[in-house]
Amino acid sequence: MHYFVIFLSARIGLFAEGRFLGKVLDEWIVDAQEFVRIKLPHLLVVAVIAFVLIRLLRAVTFHMTRVAERHSPSPDRISQVKTVAGVIRATGLAIIGMIAGLQFLDTLGVNLAPLLASAGVAGIALGLAAQNIVKDVLNGILILIEDQFNVGDSVRLAGLAGTVEAMTLRKTTVRDSDGTLYVIPNSQITTVANLSAGYSVATVNVSVDFSANPDVVVKLLKSIAMDIRNSDEFSPVFVADPEILGVDAVKGSEIIFPVIFKTLATKQYAPVREFRRRVRLALEQNHLLPGDPNRVFQTFQEVGVGAPIRNRAAAEAAPEHDPTALKPHDSNPFTGE
Repeated sequence: MHYFVIFLSARIGLFAEGRFLGKVLDEWIVDAQEFVRIKLPHLLVVAVIAFVLIRLLRAVTFHMTRVAERHSPSPDRISQVKTVAGVIRATGLAIIGMIAGLQFLDTLGVNLAPLLASAGVAGIALGLAAQNIVKDVLNGILILIEDQFNVGDSVRLAGLAGTVEAMTLRKTTVRDSDGTLYVIPNSQITTVANLSAGYSVATVNVSVDFSANPDVVVKLLKSIAMDIRNSDEFSPVFVADPEILGVDAVKGSEIIFPVIFKTLATKQYAPVREFRRRVRLALEQNHLLPGDPNRVFQTFQEVGVGAPIRNRAAAEAAPEHDPTALKPHDSNPFTGE
């Protein structure tokens, strides 16, 4: 009732019927009636359809991920499904939003023909100016189709190493071990090093002193490696028995014995650390010295009953005094004192 009184009072004076402002007010009322009767229901229908499609899209992608987590035994397959679901969700939201926006503009009376023509011309200009974005999208599609990597994989991309946290058709998000988050355009990804694909191989070079018997060392390293391989804690991560390749190199008084571990992808670190710990304890228990390329050995022979010297020929040929070992004069070269 209150609004009706205000409306009647507005029809007096400049807003009276037949006057200019009165005609404008009448047209506004007609337009409002038409909007409420025709356009508003259309906008509501478009909004409801867009909302339902968005909810349906999110439900489908969420269901894809849940089904993969429940029924897929392979972590790689789960990561692949999560990646595809994320890309489908992002692309679908963009398409639904664009179509709903065009429907809103058309319902409000905006002529879409010039807008679409301008968008076509602008699209060509943007395509020429934003070639990297087109390359990003095309490369992102190829990465998904070829299954080069997925969310959760440990990778090296564009000189950066870390774990893939998210992926779209335009960019890949990688977080390194320090917690730094990198956003890499897909067009910059030319070489992919996927550390989570298949299996991982770790080589541990054990350095032992030259005085140790190589056969004993090989037997000891093999025993330690197989104990770790058959332990309840580490046996699930191995895909093959450790390999002890024997003597790989001799550097001064140091002998190198490489030991190769083949485990599930990115699972090699724990058994390698345990192997190094046990090698340290085993060397001490068996009275073996670790290798040192700077350690110097001397072989002594007894000459007569005196102190040992290197050999008789060296003793006979050695001068009584080494002139290079003489103590220099304690005189000042400038004053002569």
